[in-house]
Amino acid sequence: MTMNAHANAFSTYKNNSVNFASKEQLLLMLVDGAVKFSKIGRQGILDKDVKKAHENLIKTQNIFYELMATLDVDKGGEWAQSLMDIYDFIAGRLTDANIKKDAEIMNEIIPLIEAVRDTWNEAYKSSKGGK
Repeated sequence: MTMNAHANAFSTYKNNSVNFASKEQLLLMLVDGAVKFSKIGRQGILDKDVKKAHENLIKTQNIFYELMATLDVDKGGEWAQSLMDIYDFIAGRLTDANIKKDAEIMNEIIPLIEAVRDTWNEAYKSSKGGK
């Protein structure tokens, strides 16, 4: 196989993994992406690469807006409302970090974003019977 064929095969695999992923798996992909993009955004700030910082902070922010849009607070009650508050806080701090290009704000919220990811990963494992 040529390098191009490998790339095409991987691209097809990636697209199919998204197409056939469960709702839970998609959520895990989103929160993994949030961690990744937030770290790239912080690095962009540190490197004084405004474009890289902005694009990745916006990607992270959009993930949290998506999480907020899909969170059923009525069904989830108090727990879901707490999660909504955390998502809203993170999205707001991402805006602050982006406007100020402030790596310290990113240092403050990246552990929170990782905690969100870890929480969803644990919830997913528990729902699958710890597999």
